[in-house]
Amino acid sequence: RRALEIAIQVARGLAFAHEHGLVHRDVKPQNVILNGDGRAKVTDFGIARSLDVQGVTQTGTVLGTSNYIAPEQASGEPVDQTTDVYSLGVVLFELLTGEVPFPGESFVAVAMRHVSEPPPNVLDVRPEVPARVAHAVGRALQKDPAARFPTMDAFAAELQACLAALGPRPDADTTLVRQRPVLRESARRVARAGTRRRLLPLALVLVGLALLALVVAALLLRGGGGKAGKHGSPSVAGHAVRLFAGGSYDPQGDGAEHSAKAPLAVDGNPSTYWDTEHYRSFTKSGVGLVLDARRTVRLGRLHIDTSLPGFRAQIRGGSSAGGPFPTYLSAMKTIGQQTTIALRPEPVRYVLLWITALPTGQDQARINEVKAYGAGG
Repeated sequence: RRALEIAIQVARGLAFAHEHGLVHRDVKPQNVILNGDGRAKVTDFGIARSLDVQGVTQTGTVLGTSNYIAPEQASGEPVDQTTDVYSLGVVLFELLTGEVPFPGESFVAVAMRHVSEPPPNVLDVRPEVPARVAHAVGRALQKDPAARFPTMDAFAAELQACLAALGPRPDADTTLVRQRPVLRESARRVARAGTRRRLLPLALVLVGLALLALVVAALLLRGGGGKAGKHGSPSVAGHAVRLFAGGSYDPQGDGAEHSAKAPLAVDGNPSTYWDTEHYRSFTKSGVGLVLDARRTVRLGRLHIDTSLPGFRAQIRGGSSAGGPFPTYLSAMKTIGQQTTIALRPEPVRYVLLWITALPTGQDQARINEVKAYGAGG
């Protein structure tokens, strides 16, 4: 809900600029601040472009921030108000899921993904998001400007309708204002909390960096005992939970994916690994490694080591090694050489590392070691 409220306010601010002949061209969280009463204000029109007057920026010049850049902008083509619609769609995608739709390691790599790859569906990352909200984001992220909302007012109107469909507003949460680096962690917490409770920290003061460090430390290092819950066995917050090999999961293939090598992902030896098969073209929705806690547990985080970083994965849970795995424990992530993923503390026995995209330039994904830590009961 809070994400929609902020997006609507930003959309209205941009619509006002469009009415006065300006395209912002750099819509991103850093350029949105919240005032004392929690209302969003759009800032930094430093690279704004007149819709009516030819300026110094010519076709072929690329301006903007790659994570939020529209395809036509990344290609150096002319821009209009639908360019800002796209960028605001990216911002809303991030607020709803905790991540941008096209992450990457360089400006060019990210920009080219915006140009060439279809946008991911919000529901694939957070299935609890209302379908109408996900559809609105998907329309804003269309590659063809003509397929997006034709105006920012139209986008705002649809978001307002989505907000109205949520029903009466619950008691307002406190809105925190922080500098941009806090947004990443806050967005992840927002994604886990659900659409009806949202925090939207946006750019302000440098003290936000220090606060972010404290929050991350508290999340990763918090201690204390956990009691047995109604659906789960006791687990102590932050303490290691041993996982065992449960096999592999390949529902669109032959059912298995190097299952015999699954124990190598939990053998304590980072030089050994489980890997996928080799693919010339990875056209499946995904394949995965299944791990077994041998009891129902609530996990707080998962640490993954890989010698082939860059693949995309999501952590899911279930009650059977053969699937299905209906419990979403994390949003989709790009896995680095060493990655720690915060999990929703849902009761599960089997954990699926669901791989949906291979590393760039590689024909397989590889998981060297997985370690799990409890969330408490």
